[in-house]
Amino acid sequence: MQPVNEFKSKSGLKRIFSAFFYSIDGLKAAWRGEHAFRQELGLFVAGTIIALLLRVSAFEKLVLIGVLLLVLIVELINSALEAVVDRISLDRHELSKNAKDFGSAAVLLTCLLAFATWAVVLFNRFY
Repeated sequence: MQPVNEFKSKSGLKRIFSAFFYSIDGLKAAWRGEHAFRQELGLFVAGTIIALLLRVSAFEKLVLIGVLLLVLIVELINSALEAVVDRISLDRHELSKNAKDFGSAAVLLTCLLAFATWAVVLFNRFY
């Protein structure tokens, strides 16, 4: 018999509230322990303010803010992946390196997407 995950036993509103507070705990842990997350959150806040002040359509504002939020989302997934790899073993292993490098590459590609999105929106709006 497999062990029962205590977090899966909740249902209904209790599960929704628990999930919300687990998410808040995750954001707090990312803030405390992940330097890249703090940097990207700073860029998100600054970018959101800039996007809201720009004379672009509401849809363009949404896209500009959305790609910055996507960077945060992918960074959180990358941090989770790194935590799992480190939890399994801190020994150097090619598969562990690959997993961490894949997560890092995902963050890089998301940052490039955000940069390209901002460049296209701003270029099309102002030139």
